[in-house]
Amino acid sequence: MRAITRFGAATAVAAVVSLAPASGSALAFGDHGFGDRSDRVVFVQTDNLAGNQVIAYDRAANGTLSQAGTYDTGGLGGALSGSVVDHLASQGSLVYDRDSRSLYAVNAGSNTISVFSVFGDRLALRQTIGSGGAFPVSIAVRDGVVYVLNAEQGGTVAGFASIFGRLFPSPGSIRALGINPTEEPQFTHTPGQVAFSPEGSQLIVTTKAGGSDIDVFRVGPFGRLAQTPTVNSEPSAVPFALSSDREGHVIVAEAGGNALADFALSRDGTLTPLDSVGTSQEATCWVVADGDRFYVSNAASASLSEFGSENGGRALSLLGATKTDGGTVDATVSGDGRYLYVQTGLAGIVDEFAIGAGGALSETGTIAIPGAVGGEGIVAG
Repeated sequence: MRAITRFGAATAVAAVVSLAPASGSALAFGDHGFGDRSDRVVFVQTDNLAGNQVIAYDRAANGTLSQAGTYDTGGLGGALSGSVVDHLASQGSLVYDRDSRSLYAVNAGSNTISVFSVFGDRLALRQTIGSGGAFPVSIAVRDGVVYVLNAEQGGTVAGFASIFGRLFPSPGSIRALGINPTEEPQFTHTPGQVAFSPEGSQLIVTTKAGGSDIDVFRVGPFGRLAQTPTVNSEPSAVPFALSSDREGHVIVAEAGGNALADFALSRDGTLTPLDSVGTSQEATCWVVADGDRFYVSNAASASLSEFGSENGGRALSLLGATKTDGGTVDATVSGDGRYLYVQTGLAGIVDEFAIGAGGALSETGTIAIPGAVGGEGIVAG
């Protein structure tokens, strides 16, 4: 792996710091909740190749959804070669920043990012801007700093400053991941997610089968990344998506072994394995947290696996599995922790579940998302 450049234009990034909220107030990993628990809203990205859209849904008291609005992103969805139910093959393609009340969506087919302002269940498109690379698939936001993961041409992360609800490219922020761009199929050999560590001092990237490693960049003052990452090799594991537990451990969905893995993250970027538990399902790729409960999407098995965290976050336990519609992909938990929503990409459906005692799931309904077959990207309030 080789990094390209470093952050420049200190005056530009200094503006970000002066406007940024206190450290620790932004989201990490799979936590996409709105923060204000009165916001009973769910947003779903279609990733439609003819024109990407975000669909807004109101959440009823029993957790069921009803459509509230449809919003064009100003860009096109995209599909990696070999993909069927998961065109982006990623997690974090639709992300909400509670501090600026901004919703970020990738337009993979246009190499752009869309920025919406959020007003309850209403959206206002503020900006559509180049992603700094080819085929954006995942976004990480923290304290006014935004990083975009671009999947094609070997993979890159590109940095932006968020100022008054608009993104500005940060000069010298692009880092190359060094993945072989000719490997096929694309949907397994491109990076899967970018995320800030829980305390925000590191930026983490999963490379799936493209590198079968987890790259950790140190984040310095003004959001500057280290020139090169610490590379944590996971041969054959195919690390796909990230979450975290309350102790700050990194939780990884591994598609190669169909398992959920638990790691301690050191200051130098080294990941130390703590536990790994198989799902007994197929195509284990996505993971979302609800406190110390984790819900893992198994695309080929049309199921969600439920895990608990034990022994101070040093051990995982498989609690069971719940059937879904075909092509289980990205998921989100409501801000009050009572409901889980999962995209099922085979027919473009969102399945709705109530979360009961001990994290058990019971289905409350399903809703078809217009034009969303193979789509990914979902956030809940």
